[in-house]
Amino acid sequence: MAKKNPTLKKLHSTILSSIEDKMGKDIVSIDLRKVENAVASYFIICHGDSNTHATAIADWVAENVENELDERVWKVQGKENSEWIILDYGSIVLHVFQRPFRHHYNLEELWADGVLTTVQEALEEVETKIKPKNERKSRKE
Repeated sequence: MAKKNPTLKKLHSTILSSIEDKMGKDIVSIDLRKVENAVASYFIICHGDSNTHATAIADWVAENVENELDERVWKVQGKENSEWIILDYGSIVLHVFQRPFRHHYNLEELWADGVLTTVQEALEEVETKIKPKNERKSRKE
């Protein structure tokens, strides 16, 4: 059976929804496609409340992406102590932190040249595109 090749958009949305399933905190996506010398198209960043929570998020993302898209993570780092777990899918790199380490490394600031979107903003954008034009609310309402 030939391996499926998920689109970047589908991989991105599956990772985001998987993080939400495990109640990842402060989920953001940084679009790096217009950043020169970026190592990926997107960074997705979130944190968990403990090493157990961070590990559960990372494990569920890897399992769910494989089950839904038949796509395996290329490389995993950081599960030994679960302070900063990296799941590398090539075009998308997921960073799952524990809160103090997220603030210490501050990837959002480091990659500030990218376009940062919160998961809530991303979901609202998808909903707007799905609704027929006559059902969309204007910003004035």
